[in-house]
Amino acid sequence: MTAPPNETLTLLLIEDDAGDAFLVEELLSQADNPPKIIWVRSLAESRVRLTEDVQCVLVDLSLPDASGLETLEEVLSMAPHAAVLVLTGLNDSHVGVEAVAAGAQDFLVKQDVEARLLARAIRYAMERKRADLAHRKLVEAELLTKENSRLERGLLPVPLLNTGLVEHQARYLPGRRRALLAGDFWDTVQSPDGAVHVVVGDVCGHGPDEAALGVALRIAWRTLVLAGHTGNELLRTLDSVLRLERKSAEIFTTLCTVTIDPALGHARMHVVGHPPPLLIRGDEVDVVRNTPSGPPLGIFQEVDWSEIEVPLGDDWSMLLYTDGLIEATVGGGPDLLGTEGLLDLVHEQGGSIHLDRLIERVIELNRDTLSDDLATVLISRTPSGGEQR
Repeated sequence: MTAPPNETLTLLLIEDDAGDAFLVEELLSQADNPPKIIWVRSLAESRVRLTEDVQCVLVDLSLPDASGLETLEEVLSMAPHAAVLVLTGLNDSHVGVEAVAAGAQDFLVKQDVEARLLARAIRYAMERKRADLAHRKLVEAELLTKENSRLERGLLPVPLLNTGLVEHQARYLPGRRRALLAGDFWDTVQSPDGAVHVVVGDVCGHGPDEAALGVALRIAWRTLVLAGHTGNELLRTLDSVLRLERKSAEIFTTLCTVTIDPALGHARMHVVGHPPPLLIRGDEVDVVRNTPSGPPLGIFQEVDWSEIEVPLGDDWSMLLYTDGLIEATVGGGPDLLGTEGLLDLVHEQGGSIHLDRLIERVIELNRDTLSDDLATVLISRTPSGGEQR
């Protein structure tokens, strides 16, 4: 029998027969690293002596205060992290098989026990227990991961668009590994008057707290839009939500929110410390100028953010994005893509943007997956209308 280096195994022996207990102690004393044995005569006494230090339990199923599998169930309940071996007699060896099926790691027939067999049985039982615990933790982790994924998936936005005159694309790539949500967020809502509202935002930071805050801000934005609020009134309320929900006073949020009129020919926007949107009108591709409208949310109080008026025309596309798109590197070096580089990529595509191809090209230039969160929305109007995606 072996134990981890510099560690002596602590074993609890539950046996009411003094002769059998003495035999077990003698056999284990021959081990290379003899265990510390705590001997008790009853289940009641074992409740007192069974501490977290006990790594293995040898239990006789015929005790003064319990018998059969009832004894085992009590021991398993009291020692969920210890390996349990059952001691049986020749006449009830079948009980040992039932005990293993009920949760014991192994069973020993008293008349067959000798030093090497006993030491090996204890060692194997402990390894099986470790494997059982590891498997249980893995199953619990997988269940938790699935539950978290379902929760995160349910918090992702679904655009509310009733018109067939616009084409809508959105892509969302959290920088955190195995995450579905991040501090970046987006949403698109068409209000009852026919106006189309779009937001893209970025909570500073990359952890789960920032992801939760991003969800809170997105839902608050959608609620405010559906309630008829826009402009500085909406932004001040979002600023209040941010200050109430954030974990630290240093956390701020940048965002760009756009309201496109029901005729789809004119836009009003606020660029709040955020990268300016890209606008394509016919053959013209450029960023929206005269931005930002003011500082990010959460920095200063009582701020008035200036509104930007943007004529759109009959044939246009607008790309809103977070800085994860333009802070990708070029050629794997220190140079960032930037808005000028993004404009070049759009020109490469002939002025027509498809988000998947655009993001693939950015990743190709970065020579690696994007480490920052990314949220993008592309909304377009063409004379023949479009398709929502």
